[in-house]
Amino acid sequence: MDKKELEQVQAYLRRTFGNQALRTVARPKKMDSAEVYLGEEFIGVLFRDEEDGELSYNFQMAILAEDLAG
Repeated sequence: MDKKELEQVQAYLRRTFGNQALRTVARPKKMDSAEVYLGEEFIGVLFRDEEDGELSYNFQMAILAEDLAG
């Protein structure tokens, strides 16, 4: 993903979740995905999916059982 694309997805995530601390960061040597952070904390991976001429993005976030207790 290029810089403009990352900025567009970042703006969407910020609007959708109402949180300006969300940010997207390019992954070294990976052009089809980016990392997503909340402040300085890594929270997931964003994948770019282009199939049959349609473009979409998939955000994957793991939630650890230990995080649920807090």
